Amino acid sequence: MAFYNALGLKLIVYAKHGYARFECPGGATFSLDKEDGPIPDHPTTIFFECEDLDQTVAKLKSKGVVFERDPFDQPYLWREAHLRDPDGNRIRLYWAGENRLNPPWRLKDEG
Repeated sequence: MAFYNALGLKLIVYAKHGYARFECPGGATFSLDKEDGPIPDHPTTIFFECEDLDQTVAKLKSKGVVFERDPFDQPYLWREAHLRDPDGNRIRLYWAGENRLNPPWRLKDEG
């Protein structure tokens, strides 16, 4: 996390299981999620936010894109769909709305 802080990203969410979310300059977010257990062949998970998630998934499916999991609501207040890129890296399409930058558990500013 120190590396990303040094790049100018601000830590806004941290979970004990290894998930961290940073706010980038300009308001975009960047997330890291540490996998438990042995390192998988493709440990990277890429997150793309899209406001019209269900419609985007339907459009991609109509073009032949295969999803591992259709859109569903996560307990951390995001809606997600899961797929993989051609190299096997995990991709999460999601919509978080206000909860992306301001979840109920957002870290408090210390200064």
